[in-house]
Amino acid sequence: MKTSLFPLSLAALSILSGCASALPVLDEHSEFEATLHAPYRATDPARADARTFTLAFDYPNAQQPQLVDWQLELISPSGLVVRRWQGQAKLAGEPVSVQVAWSGVDAGKLAAGIYQVRLRAGSRDAGSTAPSADVHEQSWQIEVGPAQTPATPRFAPLPVGRGNLQAAPATASLPYTVYLGNLHSQTNHSDGGAALDSCKGAQEPLKAPYGPEAAFAYAHKHGLDILVASEHNHMYDGSSGTQADADAAVPGALYRKGLDAAASYSAANPGFLALYGMEWGVINNGGHINIFNSEQLLGWEKNGQGQLLADVLTPRSDYQALYTLMRERGWVGQFNHPSTSGQFAIDGKALGYTADGDEAMALCEVVNSTAFSINDKEGETRRSNFEAACNKLLEAGFHVAFNTNQDNHCANWGTAYSNRTGVLIANGVPLGRDSFVEALRARRVFATMDKESQLVLTANGHLMGERFSNSGPLTLVANFASTAGKTVAAVAIMEGVPGRGGVVTQMSSEATTTFTPAPGAHFYYAKVTQADGKVLWSAPVWVNQVDVP
Repeated sequence: MKTSLFPLSLAALSILSGCASALPVLDEHSEFEATLHAPYRATDPARADARTFTLAFDYPNAQQPQLVDWQLELISPSGLVVRRWQGQAKLAGEPVSVQVAWSGVDAGKLAAGIYQVRLRAGSRDAGSTAPSADVHEQSWQIEVGPAQTPATPRFAPLPVGRGNLQAAPATASLPYTVYLGNLHSQTNHSDGGAALDSCKGAQEPLKAPYGPEAAFAYAHKHGLDILVASEHNHMYDGSSGTQADADAAVPGALYRKGLDAAASYSAANPGFLALYGMEWGVINNGGHINIFNSEQLLGWEKNGQGQLLADVLTPRSDYQALYTLMRERGWVGQFNHPSTSGQFAIDGKALGYTADGDEAMALCEVVNSTAFSINDKEGETRRSNFEAACNKLLEAGFHVAFNTNQDNHCANWGTAYSNRTGVLIANGVPLGRDSFVEALRARRVFATMDKESQLVLTANGHLMGERFSNSGPLTLVANFASTAGKTVAAVAIMEGVPGRGGVVTQMSSEATTTFTPAPGAHFYYAKVTQADGKVLWSAPVWVNQVDVP
């Protein structure tokens, strides 16, 4: 899991791309982390709506003790803050949890409905009196009530790639198979691959015991259809900084070794897709992007002889140039754990839009489980929600679909939590890199915190991910299915305008919604909350509403 990086030292900020001497370390994981666990339903039926919220804070490798200023708010369905808690927590080398108990009653009995619990937390040096410069926001829904259960249309689950639902889809169902994957993880080709009993954080690059082959075999054994090993592009010299004496031939050779390992495993195990790519960029004054289908290693570091430690030169944190290169080469990308500020800047503007970036970037991580989880029973409670940042990207004009991954650095690829990215591939088309990339380009993707549940949005018969013109009424249908008997507690149909740079809002709480949009461009996506609190996000549809005389 990544969020925004608290400012690095002046020494780190002074690093120049391509410096010929040994450079200070750019620690990719010295960053403040704040997560919120809000039980969707009360845990004790005898105490009505009472429950305990858990706030978790961490700052791996912080140079000084930190003080966390936090605020927790309970927000009604109408947007009114009905309860607020606030406090401070000290961080000194180890993660800290704060328990906030709520009686379930505020200003009398609350009206039944779906409420929002919002955490805002910032970290600062313990000796500083200045306000926190790095404020994180996390938000989850809870049920107070019980709330009225929404009606959902009948929808037969699409067949899935794992093999336990290989029956043909029901009549009139969509002609796709769902493949479930984890599209963001690391191995010992960068700073991952640590054994669970010794994984305490990021590993020294290229030194942990487990590489891509072990990761693919582990994910396959544990029921995933797809695993992407996305290695930090600037660690192929064996360091988090730059090795002046690095052999310029080694990084590219190691990258090609990873590509070969993925291709070999996929060929030997039909029905499972092993993918190898890179996580490009740095957090400080940057942002991480996964590139899924590049045959070449991109980078900016040079050794003491001025030789590039990569195959293709890409200036650090120059996203405009990167997007242009990606579009030219046909590479497809994903925004990893995006922050609402300070990342993916174009001309100094965070989350800046370019037409090349719109073409190249297909996905946005909406939820990530913590990168250093050692849970291998899908029970990790520390996870971050990036929907606000993904919405800003959509409002900026990017055509991105939501997905959810685990960013595993420990040897638990895909098993830290039950979240998966669902990829829809046409029935009869084999799962492979080409069909996977084609599905991403079409944005036929959904994000689910429950690997047994599916969410597919349709709009006047168009499938999520499509862009089309419409006149007259528009009917949006959030098609939910669960192979484990899960039920829906809440539906939200969200609306925004590409290029407006405004705020995405909820326009409906009905799974089937018919209306006539205002003339112009819009995007819509569905968000479904299960009765157990797990959430699913569909890909958007992009609609250009045209007036008819």
